Amino acid sequence: MKPFKPLYSCRYYASPCVTRDAKSDTMSKKITNNYIFRKFTCGLSREETAELCFKTVRTVTRWDEGQEIPPVCRRLMKLYSCRDLEAINENWRGWKIKHGELVTPNGWSLTPDRIVTGNALLEINAEDDRKTKAAIMKAARLLRKVSR
Repeated sequence: MKPFKPLYSCRYYASPCVTRDAKSDTMSKKITNNYIFRKFTCGLSREETAELCFKTVRTVTRWDEGQEIPPVCRRLMKLYSCRDLEAINENWRGWKIKHGELVTPNGWSLTPDRIVTGNALLEINAEDDRKTKAAIMKAARLLRKVSR
């Protein structure tokens, strides 16, 4: 085995020297397609992916190293990371789910609370605030188009 060689001179840096040996020249970490998919395509950390898929961080790490990602987990990751919902039904064209929120084709982010509140206000026919009612009606019309 070759002796350790410093990558840079230690006298210029306060941190310890980074060294490598002959093995590290031949062994480099590979960036797998799974890692690219998780990190860059979906924008998810290992912890977020593990929580989303009900797996351990170690399992996600194995996926990053090349082990196959189960199809169900891959679909969950796609849906969670701002994927179009058009695959569900043609009526969902332009709608997305982005980090737990439903995003309309116009770019509105709707949380479950906002959807329920809007529906409740429509049910009780709240007329206190015209602007609020107009905004609710606009959202309701968009939702009605989806259900057709």
